[in-house]
Amino acid sequence: MNNTKALYTKWLDCAIKDKDITEELEKIKNDDVQINERFYTDLTFGTGGIRGVIGAGTNRMNVYTVNRATQGLADFLNSNYEKPSVAIAYDSRIKSDVFAKSAASVLAANGIKVYIFKELVPTPMLSFAVRYLKCQSGIMITASHNPAKYNGYKCYNEFGYQITDEAAAETFEYIQKVDIFKDVKEIDFNNAVSHGKIEFIGSDVVNNFYDEVSKQCSKKICESSDIRIIYTPLNGTGNKPVRHMLKSLGFKNVFIVKEQENPDGNFPTCPFPNPEIEQAFEYAIKLSEKENADMLIATDPDCDRVGIAINRGDNTFRLLSGNETGALLCEYVLSRKKEEGSLIPGSYLVKTIVTSELITKIAHKYDCEIKNFLTGFKYIGEFISQLEKEGKENLYVLGMEESYGYLAGIHVRDKDAVVASSLICEMAAYYKNQNKSLIDVLEDIYKKYGFFKSTLLNFQFEGASGMEKMKSLMSYLREKPPVDIADSKIIKSFDYLNNKEIEISSGIIKQIPLPKSNVLEYHLENGSVVTVRPSGTEPKIKIYVTVCGKTKESSDELLNEVSDSIKKILGLV
Repeated sequence: MNNTKALYTKWLDCAIKDKDITEELEKIKNDDVQINERFYTDLTFGTGGIRGVIGAGTNRMNVYTVNRATQGLADFLNSNYEKPSVAIAYDSRIKSDVFAKSAASVLAANGIKVYIFKELVPTPMLSFAVRYLKCQSGIMITASHNPAKYNGYKCYNEFGYQITDEAAAETFEYIQKVDIFKDVKEIDFNNAVSHGKIEFIGSDVVNNFYDEVSKQCSKKICESSDIRIIYTPLNGTGNKPVRHMLKSLGFKNVFIVKEQENPDGNFPTCPFPNPEIEQAFEYAIKLSEKENADMLIATDPDCDRVGIAINRGDNTFRLLSGNETGALLCEYVLSRKKEEGSLIPGSYLVKTIVTSELITKIAHKYDCEIKNFLTGFKYIGEFISQLEKEGKENLYVLGMEESYGYLAGIHVRDKDAVVASSLICEMAAYYKNQNKSLIDVLEDIYKKYGFFKSTLLNFQFEGASGMEKMKSLMSYLREKPPVDIADSKIIKSFDYLNNKEIEISSGIIKQIPLPKSNVLEYHLENGSVVTVRPSGTEPKIKIYVTVCGKTKESSDELLNEVSDSIKKILGLV
């Protein structure tokens, strides 16, 4: 507490250029608990950059923590490149534009050329710009689908994907050397623009991005359909690019949720702007009472994730999971390519380890290979770059993660809800032309491959005590590993932090050829898979459960049993 008090006092004296911060510091003057929450630690810079609650303190997102991270990044870039340049973008969140311009000013003061978008754009467009402009790094100011009180800072490398462990660790070393008030170099933003040190990104980048997205879609299918689509950007960055693509592809009946159309970092109609949850679709469902939509589609604030809900035929809607949408895209893209004769044997579908094995079954049906990576689309981006280096980029078909992230094409190295939204709408149009809804197609997939069911259990742990609780739970599982879950023996376990795969019956241990990550995975005798990991971007423990039954009913029952059992094991009931 003494150290946090000293830091607090220092901030009172030095953090004077942001009125919001000075007011907040004065407000908590006599509240030791609130002071501790803001100063007990620094925001950690990792492979996801930094993310936190907006506010005053070393454990908050503000211009000082953003500038310190940027100074460290500048030192890293200047140490590794002769004349580095950086592309910067931002979303609709509170202070995103402020943080973006502040970061640009720090980079420019360190002799680094900056390219910055004139207005908010999706994360995938930043990934595209890094490679298009031949930059050595990129910064995206966003907290993705978190509530309004959060913001964040994603850092990209020269290949257009988020920096991996080694680069993040090296950058973090530079950041730790930076005194937050003494060592940060800055230049006035407008002055830097007038002297050419900061340059606004032109329309050529945006238009070329659209051209690349168009290559993944069939305009013929889209413009021949009368499908009715309601779209909501959830007050984020998707409004212009998604609408542009749907219009250019020829969709005639696209309706926008007006209350969620324009950028608003307060997200007034949807406290959790996350297309994974039903609440995100409440206003779209109301609009469908008037417009009778076949499908609802929502993108998160930085437009790298997309969720959909399908009309059952009576103007009630079924929200599809990320795994279900992924399965539909796999079946659609692979079947269409096979039909057209463009599917190359040995092509790759790429997914994360927590994404449903249904994807594996579909891929193998079409003689495609599956590549599994740790959670984080950067690993998929890295794989695409490796294929490109080997001249095999045409073997990449589709990448996905269960958390509603998809990428068709290699124009970016991150998940892209602009191309995913376009392709999903095309897919829905294709099947509607055959008098099928996506629900009908999904049921056909289950009958063909098995009734795979998945769920994600989230448990929130806020503040300093929450972080300790999360560490304790993961330590407990390693010290006292479960023998069974839901009365089904664990036959194989994976500890990705220690890179160990263990066959329980034989005791054989194999090395896992993936980067280390704090993830535990259990394969059960009944075919179920349970994965436990702390979120890398939110104060949460995430538990992924996947089962497969012979019928929908048996799968539902098994999913509940396994979920209840792992919650009891961890004491989370």
